[in-house]
Amino acid sequence: MFTGIVEEVGQIISTTSTKLSIKCSKVLDDVKVGDSIAVNGVCLTVTSFDKEKFSADVSYETKKVTTLKELGNGDNVNLERALLVSSRFGGHIVSGHVDCIGKLTKLEQKNEFYELEIGFPSSEYSQYYVKKGSISVDGISLTIADTYNDTVSVAVIPHTFKNTNLCSRKVGDYVNIEFDILSKYVEKNFLIKYNKSNITEDFLKDNGFM
Repeated sequence: MFTGIVEEVGQIISTTSTKLSIKCSKVLDDVKVGDSIAVNGVCLTVTSFDKEKFSADVSYETKKVTTLKELGNGDNVNLERALLVSSRFGGHIVSGHVDCIGKLTKLEQKNEFYELEIGFPSSEYSQYYVKKGSISVDGISLTIADTYNDTVSVAVIPHTFKNTNLCSRKVGDYVNIEFDILSKYVEKNFLIKYNKSNITEDFLKDNGFM
């Protein structure tokens, strides 16, 4: 489990169809083979490491449903080690399992802050995001400022922008999205409870509840 508080920005130094190697420093402090590290919000397992880099295997399925398939040498990636029991919980619960790929449709600086808009591939995800709710964008814990149609907007503080790969992003880029896990549990429990009265997910969608 992760919190969406990026520890450092690493750099891809080697990529194959099944493996990534990433140059970094901070996340190597106490690393062991088998540890989990989130790479742009994707939970990967460390298979080898030295003083300057670590490598991780990437399955076909993971590449298919995330932006890892687009990464090349020199690309910057957000890195976060798995949460320790004794760690501060600074963001929100992030599992490292990407729900979908979003597209940056707006990236503008407003005074000292930055405004991002992210579009989703379809409305099937709309029940998972709400105004003032949490969302993970490339592994960064952010708060949703507003929602409309299949788009959310988020405001990013200067520190987060400068210390993540957002500073190298541009409109049209694709990002890994993980919705707040609490919304998924609420949805499932609601459906289980009310299915006893023959209310189905399709019924809720058809009548504007989802």
